[in-house]
Amino acid sequence: MFDNITANPGDHFLRNGLMQAQVDLMESEDEFLGSKIDVEYMDYIHPHWRQYRAPKAYQHFVLGIIYAIILFMGMLGNLLVLTAYFSSKVLRSPSNLFVANLAIFDTLMMSKLPVFVVNSVYEGQFFGKIGCDIYGLIGSYSGMGAAITNSAIAFDRYRTIAKPLDGRLSMKAATYIVAGTWLWATPFSILPFFEIWSRFTPEGYLTTCSFDYMTEGQSTQIFTIVIFSWAYVIPLVLIALFYSNILSHVREHEKMLKEQAKRMNVKSLSQGEEKSAEIRIAKVAISIVFLFICGWTPYALVAIIGCFGDRRLMTPTFSMFPAIACKTVACIDPWIYAINHPRFRAEIQKKLPWLCLFAEKKKAKSTDGKSTASEATVIKTET
Repeated sequence: MFDNITANPGDHFLRNGLMQAQVDLMESEDEFLGSKIDVEYMDYIHPHWRQYRAPKAYQHFVLGIIYAIILFMGMLGNLLVLTAYFSSKVLRSPSNLFVANLAIFDTLMMSKLPVFVVNSVYEGQFFGKIGCDIYGLIGSYSGMGAAITNSAIAFDRYRTIAKPLDGRLSMKAATYIVAGTWLWATPFSILPFFEIWSRFTPEGYLTTCSFDYMTEGQSTQIFTIVIFSWAYVIPLVLIALFYSNILSHVREHEKMLKEQAKRMNVKSLSQGEEKSAEIRIAKVAISIVFLFICGWTPYALVAIIGCFGDRRLMTPTFSMFPAIACKTVACIDPWIYAINHPRFRAEIQKKLPWLCLFAEKKKAKSTDGKSTASEATVIKTET
């Protein structure tokens, strides 16, 4: 354990890619990252972070403001989705169960942001090791759970569009899949929590915690590769596969209608909504895949660089951006999946008439039924 932060950095920073602390910094112990961490907890702070100056107060303040905005918008959107779903029988369909499950995971991710704000004020781990472990556990469950739930939503929409007659999932089947999303996130959340395999450690400004991807050794490398595949690669491949199949199916359907129209010597059998449906599906698919990549690729890259790459790139400030990215996606998810849907908007407006966010949506009542039916057929957010 490193009991004295001013020990000779050359003893600990010999690994390729680590910058050695400057001599002048060694003269002021309180300017190093980790200076406010309890001595008995120093084993969990990797030497890489302790070679940097502690961030200025304004840097903690700026991050705190960003997280406060994300917390407000994320909690608002996800709680609106959950309120609409659990208070309205109309919305309790198998497809919407997946959306509600995603909102639960995202709300769980939002719930740890106040801890980050407290840590930022304290400039360290205010709640010590147990606080770091719980922070990492919540982040692990919410991150991996949300990722695989996105895949489940893509799978449900694929079955609905590709097999409109017999492809719809029952509520029982949807419940099993939702339970499976929680089981999916369990192994690589519990193992680090109990330090059976890997552990949760502070990172960046030492105000957030994630699994340990910095400790040298084969065990850390294997864990990083496995969790990279489990939490990032597999969900991304599934999401891309299902949405690409949806687009292919819609294009094939449109092609079939054109060929049939040609045989019947008519201009088109399409009813005008076919093209708009294809465009709408494409927009949703591209948005979801893009959000997933933007939200989780930075974290995946940081873990890979920290474990295998050049750690000179791993400055504390650089390491804080991935956490912002994934939490921003958790904030945007409800607006993409649910609140953008006419039926959800109508139910939210009905339950919370004082909320003026959706007042402009009260246009052309005669077209509401047509829009809702078309949307339900295309992306099946309800039966």
